[in-house]
Amino acid sequence: MDLFGLTGKLIEIESMTGNEASVGIAIAEELGGLGYNVERMPVEGDRFNVWATVPSTPRPALVFSTHMDTVPPHIPYSETEDRIYGRGSCDAKGIMVAQVAAAKRLQAEGINAGLLFLVGEERDSQGAHAANLDPRGAKFLINGEPTENRIALASKGTLRVEVVAKGRMAHSAYPDLGESAIEKLLDALENIRRIKLPTHPKAGPSTMNIGLIEGGRAPNVIPDHAAANLLIRLVGPTEQLRRDIKEAVAGKAEANFILEIPFVELGTVPGIETMVAAFTTDVPALSNWGEPVLIGPGSIHVAHTEGEYIDKKELLEAVELYARIARYLLEEAEIVSRS
Repeated sequence: MDLFGLTGKLIEIESMTGNEASVGIAIAEELGGLGYNVERMPVEGDRFNVWATVPSTPRPALVFSTHMDTVPPHIPYSETEDRIYGRGSCDAKGIMVAQVAAAKRLQAEGINAGLLFLVGEERDSQGAHAANLDPRGAKFLINGEPTENRIALASKGTLRVEVVAKGRMAHSAYPDLGESAIEKLLDALENIRRIKLPTHPKAGPSTMNIGLIEGGRAPNVIPDHAAANLLIRLVGPTEQLRRDIKEAVAGKAEANFILEIPFVELGTVPGIETMVAAFTTDVPALSNWGEPVLIGPGSIHVAHTEGEYIDKKELLEAVELYARIARYLLEEAEIVSRS
């Protein structure tokens, strides 16, 4: 298969979260042409996960997985001698192609792996949650995210918090007649910023980003509503953190906990460089798909940027690494599935 050509082909297909059907159809057709049995696993509307297996091994012991969706905006494919550019080049269409190439290499050795490509990772892992309700008996899951071809010892979780303050409108010339929701929100946020966030010996500190603030009606109106959205990168349980946040906003605002993706510690393979992923992945939502390993080519520092790219050399190295990791896991477990 043409590793670079297929990567470029998939990048050219716009597949922002919610609009993955076209890229799903494209990769399903490619896999069918390579001799796989391909199943479209329904998720929502016309969105589906792609599940592909070698005909002789419908329930493989090991599965490669990554996601088909991208963040906006769509950036067309371009290429230089050393790099492939475009939205999804490293997060995660290049990874998808590297996993297909690794699976084909293993198949030539008589080792049959499954391929699970998912929708919705960039928003809420909806595809992973749907797949987790329909596991296929795998013992190991090699999940792909841009880690610069290093194995992640852990992946930070996510806690999304909405802080809402309410006030009372009045003419700004008479502030004593109103109650400023924005001032309440600012006080609440300052209290939250004083919270000592947890740390982990391997994963390091939790971090917090106040990513969105909105409120008010006009400069000459005392605001009756204000809200902020926070994202905290987790390195452990959230019970105490949730209590701290509620205490910090008490009397000023209300804290609504919108989404939690847990912190996870992950398996490793000897002889491969390691790292800690400060980002979240589909792994916590795929608990029924086997013991997870997280690794992939490309850098998270260029993912989601206007200059997203993947080095061709790193993409080729990923094929070798994926095959090597699969052999190790299966040989250690003595469950190599041969055709």
